[in-house]
Amino acid sequence: MKRLKKTSRGPWTGKEKWGCQGEKVRKQNEKDHTGEQQKTEHSTHSERKRRDSFGMFDGYDSCSEDTSSSSSSDESEEEVAPLPSSLPIIKNNGQVYTYPDGKSGMATCEMCGMVGVRDAFYSKTKRFCSVSCSRSYSSNSKKASILARLQVTGKPPTKKAKVLQKQPLVAKLAAYAQYQATLQSQAKTKSAVSLEGFSWGNYINSNSFIAAPVTCFKHAPMGTCWGDISENVRVEVPNTDCSLPTKVFWIAGIVKLAGYNALLRYEGFESDSSLDFWCNICGSDIHPVGWCAASGKPLVPPRTIQHKYTNWKAFLVKRLTGAKTLPPDFSQKVSESMQYPFKPSMRVEVVDKTHLCRTRVAIVESVIGGRLRLVYEESEDKTDDFWCHMYSPLIHHIGWSRSIGHRFKRSDITKKQDGHFDTPPHLFAKVKEVDQSGEWYKEGMKLEAIDPLNLSAICVATIRKVLADGFLMIGIDGSEAADGSDWFCYHATSPSIFPVGFCEINMIELTPPRGYTKLPFKWFDYLRETGSIAAPVKLFNKDVPNHGFRVGMKLEAVDLMEPRLVCVATVTRIIHRLLRIHFDGWEEEYDQWVDCESPDLYPVGWCQLTGYQLQPPAPQTSRESQSGSSKQKKKAKSQQYKGHKKKRKMPVGKKPVSLSSLPMTGGVRRSLSGDEELTPPPYRTLPAQTAPEAFPPPSTSREFSPSLKTGN
Repeated sequence: MKRLKKTSRGPWTGKEKWGCQGEKVRKQNEKDHTGEQQKTEHSTHSERKRRDSFGMFDGYDSCSEDTSSSSSSDESEEEVAPLPSSLPIIKNNGQVYTYPDGKSGMATCEMCGMVGVRDAFYSKTKRFCSVSCSRSYSSNSKKASILARLQVTGKPPTKKAKVLQKQPLVAKLAAYAQYQATLQSQAKTKSAVSLEGFSWGNYINSNSFIAAPVTCFKHAPMGTCWGDISENVRVEVPNTDCSLPTKVFWIAGIVKLAGYNALLRYEGFESDSSLDFWCNICGSDIHPVGWCAASGKPLVPPRTIQHKYTNWKAFLVKRLTGAKTLPPDFSQKVSESMQYPFKPSMRVEVVDKTHLCRTRVAIVESVIGGRLRLVYEESEDKTDDFWCHMYSPLIHHIGWSRSIGHRFKRSDITKKQDGHFDTPPHLFAKVKEVDQSGEWYKEGMKLEAIDPLNLSAICVATIRKVLADGFLMIGIDGSEAADGSDWFCYHATSPSIFPVGFCEINMIELTPPRGYTKLPFKWFDYLRETGSIAAPVKLFNKDVPNHGFRVGMKLEAVDLMEPRLVCVATVTRIIHRLLRIHFDGWEEEYDQWVDCESPDLYPVGWCQLTGYQLQPPAPQTSRESQSGSSKQKKKAKSQQYKGHKKKRKMPVGKKPVSLSSLPMTGGVRRSLSGDEELTPPPYRTLPAQTAPEAFPPPSTSREFSPSLKTGN
């Protein structure tokens, strides 16, 4: 974070060597300025020190009536009659100009950026608003190149400009207020444009919510270099409370932070929140203090408070000295953090969403904010797709499945299509190295695991196969297909598997095997009845990072049951590194257990920053449809809100089939997509579990899941 401080430099001495043409300009300027130079030398030096403190107040003078930068009064010029006090006038950058009425041409001062009526500008070329701007421009460090283009006229400001400068301040403000009233009355005649869609700012303000800080999301843009951006940090932003025809800026302070979004208040409003506004702090219109000076952009106070101070320079110097602002390279860091190594046409191995026990080859179709839209290689119309983050444990480099002994579906395509290429292995998320030589997991060991087909449940599970490099094939007791086609892969260090007794210790409801009748479930009895042993506690991942999440924090989260959707969500519970994510507006049965370092969680404002579509909270009528007693009514209501977030949605063209309809012992099986498969996968047949009909599965589980986790 950059801290602002006062600096000063002496005024221009006029002793630099300018060359022949520059000498003419200097002599002419000295002639114009001789009458006042001795009288105001000390005050001018003081003003320059104050003006240059932040390098951004050049030319922006106070609204005092005695301000004057005109030439000496003995210059001959045609007299101009005083303008009527009712003429709209704007005071800025040390000069006063008539506001454009549609008849007069406009001009922009090349020194201070002031926009005004062209006729009121200095010299025939109308390049500068005053003699002082012309002189300052001429004494720029690029004197040689500037003077080569400079058209010298040697004429002082017109008497019209002098008359405008001498108008009483009260008359100027009154005229300006009258003009603004006219603008507002004209605006009322225009048709209002209603703003549709969800607004994080309104949502947070109206409910006094808090959002998870950006530093909680290491995989998100600026997650590792956010710094100490906090309340009271000052930035330069567009001034929307202004009717100038060009874009002008003013300084604002951060009142409240919500992820990437910040509630800003213009300097000078003190405790007045009437013009507070929300914006994304990583947006292109947010700049550190000093950017306007470096870019030649004008700083203009909002019209609502223009009358509050007569010396805005002194006000800003006082308010900004010692204040914090964004780092000078903040926008560059934002841009760099949004560069993603994955590119379209890259080939990866990804979990088969219709058969969780295997992987398939997919092609990166698009990349949005680090999220990949993958199209399975065999999909001719490119509709068979899958969404995940580039750091997801669900994707791997080509050849990964063979290297660890994981099942893999070979593609019907014998060779790579033109333009497709294998993704370099170093781009994928790395898992921790483990030592499998000593005591290690064994087939048949019991544990607790998040069910990838029902992420709101932690279930009794069994290790079905031990793979290489620390990977395990896990099955949910009582809900497995006999051929093992719904086994899923977790790494040994995955935060989604837990030792026996984890749920009981942390007061989490453990989902017992379907069909198990001895309730409440007791691990001791279950292990004795099944003749099983529990996986050693010391083998599990016990690392708990200082993640920074708190209960009640808002964020944007992927619905892992339909991973193309990013939704408004809330952290409702925290167990060590495990977060309970609730989707706002939906029933608790749709909640999901997610690791604190999951790449599927994002700060508030992530969708706006990356251009991803955010799913708003479900409307009240949709929530009512979820709690209806009639299944038909529930289905009809969910269809009514087809555009909103939907749960457990099958791929297009696929028919959802519950696991309760799957045969538990061999024979022809039906996949989760509804496709029949005569050849079972090469896994040994499991011993039959208790009949699943005794406890039918909940309506929200075991239809489809791409949420398999294989590690962090």
